[in-house]
Amino acid sequence: MIKKIKASLSEKLLLAFVLVLAIFTFGSFFSIKNKCLFVKKYDPKNLKFEKPKNIAVLNAPCGNVIIELYPELAPNSVDRFRMLINKGEYDNVSFHRVIKDVLVQAGDLEFGKKNSLNYAYIGSGKSNYGTIDSEVDNKFDFKKGSVALARKDKKNTEDSQFFILLQDAPLYEGEYTPVGKVIYGLEVLKKIKYMDKTEYVLRPDFINTFKMLIN
Repeated sequence: MIKKIKASLSEKLLLAFVLVLAIFTFGSFFSIKNKCLFVKKYDPKNLKFEKPKNIAVLNAPCGNVIIELYPELAPNSVDRFRMLINKGEYDNVSFHRVIKDVLVQAGDLEFGKKNSLNYAYIGSGKSNYGTIDSEVDNKFDFKKGSVALARKDKKNTEDSQFFILLQDAPLYEGEYTPVGKVIYGLEVLKKIKYMDKTEYVLRPDFINTFKMLIN
């Protein structure tokens, strides 16, 4: 005769906790995989570029976003952007502001880091390098995929934050400093988490890594 072993209350609670944790972990993994299911993957090693020294690779939850920088349009701004990329400043920084099918914004190095998110101030943070002057170009077309430095209400307040357009925005021409354009992977950005009723995202997605193809 097999003797039945009764589990104690603490053992039952522990088992229930493990089951809930397993379900949550699997659900989160499946959710990320599911939203990225049909997103095309781009490996820069398999692509050819005319100016490889101007190529930056942003890795987001659903894959790589490959950006060509335009130092001829905004030399000082691109130098700042490139410097922050090379220093790894954008790694684990949130996409804190997302407007569905319009733009994604990131680069708050003060309040937007994964390990120190501050929802009260996110979007207002800065780097340790100070602001730089605007380098607007009235001839630059702010088309879908354009990458530009964000700023405060007035010009000459650019720092580390940047945005990427998911649709054309002609009203931005002559207002913001362009630093480049997405040439592969725009669909990756369309999968970035957004909120229906606000531009600022609760529990946002993050930049995994942001690196220059050639340092």
